[in-house]
Amino acid sequence: MSESDWSGAAEAGDTPPQRPIPRPAASSRRRGPLVPTLIALAILAAVATGLAGVWTDLLWFRSVGFSGVFSTTLLTRLGLGAVGFALVAGLVFASLLIAYRTRPFYVPRTRGSDSLEQYREAIEPVRRVAVIAIPVVLGALAATAAAGQWRTYLLWANQVPFGSTDAHFGRDIAFFVFTVPWLQTVIGFLTLAFGAALVAGAFTQYIYGGLQLPGRGPSTRAAMTQVAVLGAALALLRAASYVVSRYTLATKESRLITGITYTDAKAVLPTRFILAIAAVIVAALFLAAIVTRSWRLPIIGVALLVITSVVVGGIYPAIIQSVRVKPSEKSLEAPYIQRNINATRTAYGLDKVETTPYQARTEASSGQLRNDAETIPGIRLVDPIVVAPTFRQLQALKPYYAFPDALDVDRYIIDGKEADIVIAARELSLDGVPASQRNWLNDHTVYTHGFGVVAAYGNKRDSDGQPVFAVRNIPPTGALGEFEPRIYFGEQSPEYSIVGGTAQEAPREFDYPDSSPQGQKNNTYAGSGGVQIGSFVRQAAYAVKYRELNFLLSNAVGSGSRILDHRRPLERVQRVAPWLTLDGNPYPALIDGRVQWIVDGYTTTANYPYSQLESLDIATSDSTTQRATSVAAIRAGQVNYVRNSVKATVDAFDGAVKLYAWDEADPLLRTWSKAYPGSVSPLSEISGSLMAHLRYPEDLLKIQRMVLSRYHVNDADSFFGGNDYWRVPQDPAQEGLDVPQPPYYLTLEMPDQERPAFSLTTTFMPTGDRQVLSGFLAVDSDAGTTTGTKAAGFGTLRLLELPRDSNVKGPGQVQNDINSSNLSNPGFALTLSQFLNNNRQQGSRVTLGNLLTLPVGGGLLYVQPIYVSANSASAYPLSRVTVAAFGDKLGWSDTLTGALDQLFGGNAGANAGDDGSGTTPPPTTTPETDAEILAAALADMQTAFEEGQAALEKGDFAAYGAAQKRLQDALAKAIAAQPEGGSASVTPTPSPTASATPTG
Repeated sequence: MSESDWSGAAEAGDTPPQRPIPRPAASSRRRGPLVPTLIALAILAAVATGLAGVWTDLLWFRSVGFSGVFSTTLLTRLGLGAVGFALVAGLVFASLLIAYRTRPFYVPRTRGSDSLEQYREAIEPVRRVAVIAIPVVLGALAATAAAGQWRTYLLWANQVPFGSTDAHFGRDIAFFVFTVPWLQTVIGFLTLAFGAALVAGAFTQYIYGGLQLPGRGPSTRAAMTQVAVLGAALALLRAASYVVSRYTLATKESRLITGITYTDAKAVLPTRFILAIAAVIVAALFLAAIVTRSWRLPIIGVALLVITSVVVGGIYPAIIQSVRVKPSEKSLEAPYIQRNINATRTAYGLDKVETTPYQARTEASSGQLRNDAETIPGIRLVDPIVVAPTFRQLQALKPYYAFPDALDVDRYIIDGKEADIVIAARELSLDGVPASQRNWLNDHTVYTHGFGVVAAYGNKRDSDGQPVFAVRNIPPTGALGEFEPRIYFGEQSPEYSIVGGTAQEAPREFDYPDSSPQGQKNNTYAGSGGVQIGSFVRQAAYAVKYRELNFLLSNAVGSGSRILDHRRPLERVQRVAPWLTLDGNPYPALIDGRVQWIVDGYTTTANYPYSQLESLDIATSDSTTQRATSVAAIRAGQVNYVRNSVKATVDAFDGAVKLYAWDEADPLLRTWSKAYPGSVSPLSEISGSLMAHLRYPEDLLKIQRMVLSRYHVNDADSFFGGNDYWRVPQDPAQEGLDVPQPPYYLTLEMPDQERPAFSLTTTFMPTGDRQVLSGFLAVDSDAGTTTGTKAAGFGTLRLLELPRDSNVKGPGQVQNDINSSNLSNPGFALTLSQFLNNNRQQGSRVTLGNLLTLPVGGGLLYVQPIYVSANSASAYPLSRVTVAAFGDKLGWSDTLTGALDQLFGGNAGANAGDDGSGTTPPPTTTPETDAEILAAALADMQTAFEEGQAALEKGDFAAYGAAQKRLQDALAKAIAAQPEGGSASVTPTPSPTASATPTG
């Protein structure tokens, strides 16, 4: 029959047959084997890399005793991925298959049917492949997304109650923290799955003629049914989303607060319920289309839902906000602001801050510090950032040894007394190895570890302004006892090292430099850390992982070899506890004869109802994170709940990782401990020796002080006004940097304490232009020494709140006073500003130390060490003077005692101990004649020379440098004492410790 005949037949009720789809002619060219071979090799390489990565990870987790964490995480991710793949791929495949099998047998002739036929002809050769490939690709993408939600799933599946309910819905906080995020994930994923199935089915039905556009004829019943059912499912999911979104208002961030506001409660919440009902009606209209054979009702329903969501969900709340709320915002929002205040203080651990009004005195009088005599000797004058170059020059000893940019502050018992100590590990840095010695063998089998720690008294310096070391040199000596000095796991450790070996092999690893003919000691690792790689299969796996054939070829890798990788403390803890947010500054401590890295871990969430959201990276960034690459701000997005729930340790010798529950009442910690049973040890297992070095973490206080700058205001009316908000001062010691002042660890005594305690402190100033002080916060950071029990006062936050009309100078004003002071000191014959200006001239450099604040003498005392160094690459800062300020007065001297006595009129009333800086007080009598001076100088020269030679023989280069300096000083005195050369001058040559790294 001709086409015209079929047209007539169609009018009589017949349908023209579907046109046959021509099959493409078989290609006469036969493909070569190259492309399939390359594809097969690529697949094989990808599979081998993946298997090697999984297996080596399993070996690593077994080596640290956390294989349960690996298996739980892996199985959860695989399970969620499998469900996601099956759901999306299954729905899309079923939709494609149903649409194809229910296509009309005859394709009706309509406008545009010719172009559709062209599409069908193009699709037909690849249809069978596409029906499989499209669901597989979409399923794989969905599987990846689903696997990424493993944390959300584990929290929901293992949740424990908080034991408190929210203020609006009356539900346990756990519902908002654990259940709501999971419901949002499930609804979002199902929406994606059904949406993909709808698109796939509708497209297939349209291409094959089952689904017609309006005005082009009727759609088939099968097409109507398929599209209508999937559309109804999407509408029901939208209804569920509206219901769940009602609870997300409790964590919604607005201009005023985080949480439900008056408009949300009176306008948004009711409309979300109305919209949910409307979405259910739309689902019913989709199903009705199966009966009516028309898309009119679903289209009208969708349009009305969109309009309703705009009008009821957007315009109506905006009208309520403008007309009802704004004219009376303070009174209408008061109950919601109060909810926000209460929830925020609870979520950030600020609900138990002990606030004390503090009428700070500003007048300095003689003997004023007598009642604080125990506090003054503990003032830490060694700035842990400023002295980092000094540690490097005096104690690095070789260019391949390194210290961090920011040292750490801890406390130790020395001679029966607790002392603040500035400490750092002497780590190995491959950047310091000469380029001529850099190769795979040296990088990964010879230079494997650092050696020892260096520790200095926080409140002492010697006569040259250098720190007084409590532990120094290689091998380490000092007052902190013996310990295993080798640092195989640290912040600057190489990516991986291959260590160990058989007893017959000669030691291969460089241990430390010495004065032997070889110039060094070698060592073979005898610890239990790392993974054994004695077998060929394991060596091959690591060769694939690190893309390095030397694992298989080098004779340095043998039957007794072990690989140490993932060596940095933060990385190791993060791998065994992927649910923790980690503090940016791990610190080393000497515990039971081992160097242990201590890491603070936080449990956080952004789903605590009504609590204020804060950005962690902004809150934890300050002048320390800006200047020191070894200290990082926390980058974990926004949170509104945080707890220091875990204390973790990493052994620097064998890499052993231990997690201890620190806040056992934290519901998030209890939930994660349920998800990973046995991974976190109880608080009772913390030994007394470890407890002595645990402290209140800096990052937590940084977060808390940012929140407290607003939420120290407890009542809604004052909070709404915002007139009493505070801010964290900028660090005045960082000239040219506009960054917040960091918290400082200090030993001090707050007004309500019976004795000084190791504390973490910070200050506040009012918002606006006033540079005065408005508050001083100290948190007790001494965890005690009792096994399994925290000290009673640990973690207590004490806030001294100054009157609003207070004129106590803030850090910026005090720093300005110091820089411009015309106060002279008899020992220097200069004013303070002249001393600073003279040392800022060409050839030298002034570095301002941390400006410390202490509540003593009934007021607030500021203390700042000032360092001077030569303006050269090899120079290092030396503490030259100390400045003290109280009220409108200040004093300065080369010792803290001298500065305090000048400040308080000649008698501060407190002995700083060792003059507050560890310097030896000058002799009370001096020789009267040039002959006596010359004789004394010659004797001093002889003594200094002998001490220097003795130090050189011991390899104590710091002591050698100090002796050389004393020798130069004595020589200058001797020359000046000559009868004919009384005015002669001597230009001392630089000490070897200051100008070059000693060999040895």
